[in-house]
Amino acid sequence: MDRDTPDRDTIVLAVVTGAHGIAGEVRLKVFGEDVGAHRAFNGGALTLAKLRDGTIARFAEVTDRNAAEALRGTYLTVPRDALPPLEDGEYYHADLLGLAAVSTDGEAVGTVVAVENFGAGDVVEIRRDTGRTFMVPIHAVPEWDRERLVVDAAFVE
Repeated sequence: MDRDTPDRDTIVLAVVTGAHGIAGEVRLKVFGEDVGAHRAFNGGALTLAKLRDGTIARFAEVTDRNAAEALRGTYLTVPRDALPPLEDGEYYHADLLGLAAVSTDGEAVGTVVAVENFGAGDVVEIRRDTGRTFMVPIHAVPEWDRERLVVDAAFVE
């Protein structure tokens, strides 16, 4: 059960944040809707037996607290083709991660390293070649494709 960021063929729906109780349940930080709509995660390594309150899960393969605690930090992934097709303007965070970022003026500004949501919409974090990072709201991204993400020059730090 890989704790590393998955590839573009898989989509992260949640991450295990720790054990819950003594019987093998885990707490989840959920990134997508309908985690409970999927029964198999991580290529079939984890089988969802029960989901409570959308954030407490029991996996068939996990029977005690020690095994649950060992899952801390594990991303729960599903194959991209297990999810519904995207509408225009929709994206999975995985689609943006690793993209080269350029400004609307054509300046190379870095690489997308994270997509966060603090409650008011997605925010894209970009790392410059110097290692310094800056964030821009998704509304400052007029376009993206499989090769690059374009950022409104007014938002580039």
